Amino acid sequence: MTGRAEVGIWSIGPSVYLPSLLFGIGQGAIAPVIPLSARELGGSVATAGLVVALLGVGKIVGDLPAGVLAVRLGERRAMLLALGVVLAALAACLLAPSVHLLAVAVVFIGISSSVFGLARHAYVTEAIPFELRGRALSTLGGTQRIGLFAGPFLGAAVMSRLGVGGGYWVHIVVAVAAIVVLVVVPEPPPAAHGGRAAVHRSGKPESTARVIRRHLTVLRTLGVGALLVGAARASRQVAIPLWGEHLGLDPATVSLLFGVSGAMEMLIFYPAGYAMDRLGRRRIVVPSMVLLGLSLVLLPLTNGIGTYTAVALLMGFGNGLGSGIIMTIGSDVSPDVSRATFLGAWRLFADVGNGVGPVLVSAVTAAVTLGAAIATAGAVAFVAAALMAHWVPKNGAVP
Repeated sequence: MTGRAEVGIWSIGPSVYLPSLLFGIGQGAIAPVIPLSARELGGSVATAGLVVALLGVGKIVGDLPAGVLAVRLGERRAMLLALGVVLAALAACLLAPSVHLLAVAVVFIGISSSVFGLARHAYVTEAIPFELRGRALSTLGGTQRIGLFAGPFLGAAVMSRLGVGGGYWVHIVVAVAAIVVLVVVPEPPPAAHGGRAAVHRSGKPESTARVIRRHLTVLRTLGVGALLVGAARASRQVAIPLWGEHLGLDPATVSLLFGVSGAMEMLIFYPAGYAMDRLGRRRIVVPSMVLLGLSLVLLPLTNGIGTYTAVALLMGFGNGLGSGIIMTIGSDVSPDVSRATFLGAWRLFADVGNGVGPVLVSAVTAAVTLGAAIATAGAVAFVAAALMAHWVPKNGAVP
């Protein structure tokens, strides 16, 4: 899909945002089902938690191969391949006779999610002009958030009739719908000039190792910042429910307030992207991390549902302000040649951070207290803000 004409944000809605929304709904539908499936197959609570963690492991494993696939196959074919793999993995989840097979299937769901996400990221980077990139990628992140928010509700409705497997069936249906959309909806027209496509066709694709070596300076500076951003963001997903339980709130209330915090994120994703394009990336990512860090530090100080709700909303606002920011910065610093390969390495840093965040909270909680663990996650957000303030160009990268 390289060498295409630059197009507007909404013109790629059917080919990018709709499949993203559908895939997000599927991922949201199976999120609460995976641990339940592990328990039904005889796994312990700890084993169920490990199986859930394997979804993140799959994403990490898939990041670098995803870049290679997007270069060799093209973004759309890579998305179709990812959807085919996820359908096979979902069938395996439904038919799994043991926790071990379920675990393997979950890893492949994570890998396919990584390939699908990288392909969409590279697609938007190529298709959308630089001055609209923040809005385009924040919208991409927003559609994923909407899907993850709506998926559990749709899954619960189907599960009321089909049992635990209903969540997997929701993902199967929306994955098939996404395949239909990608096959039926035409790609944007190719650009009149050879441009980047000619560069890519001039020889064999660069190896992943060579691309990483060539851009090591960016990856060890901004990449580390992206890792810490991912860790802080992922920490909030365990901080809100665990502290709510600590306060003695019932699970339904905690779940509701967690959803309210997520709704706050969804409300501001497009304004956040607009601000990225108008004010620059640094002026958005730094306040986003400062607000997220502040909310994590304040959360252990709450002692009732009122203050808890207020901090959860602040956390949602801070995280929503940075919707799509890591994808956008990655696109800004990505090279014209072997772009998808570079983005695979870039996304690896963020996904490692996403995996590290909950582990950090668990480790500090075991060693000290839950409050100290959540505050530590806040400190990580402040460090991420400092690194991004230092390394992200003031007015955004040059396209």
